[in-house]
Amino acid sequence: MNSDRFNAYRVMWIMVLYDLPTETKTMRKAAQLFRKRLEDDGFGLFQFSAYIRHCPSRENAEVHIKRVKSILPKYGKVAIMCITDKQFGNIEIFFSQQKEAPPPTYQQLELF
Repeated sequence: MNSDRFNAYRVMWIMVLYDLPTETKTMRKAAQLFRKRLEDDGFGLFQFSAYIRHCPSRENAEVHIKRVKSILPKYGKVAIMCITDKQFGNIEIFFSQQKEAPPPTYQQLELF
């Protein structure tokens, strides 16, 4: 097994940040559907209107980025950011002035 395969510079995190309008019932439904589809694709809530997903490689991240682009709602702003595991590990998270640990890094099982 290539030890370089899952190093902190190759493993990626995708962050999807969004601000979707909710003025009408149709807009609220579209925003809800967008969140559900993110969750169905393995994204987890990082904070309000920000979802993250761990990917074992840049190539895998590209697959999920394409999926997000295919489900973009008609209205609103969506930003997609891809960062390395190393960069993600440097995030400082605070809740009410108390520092919190970042979400855990998932272990990738390699069968072949």
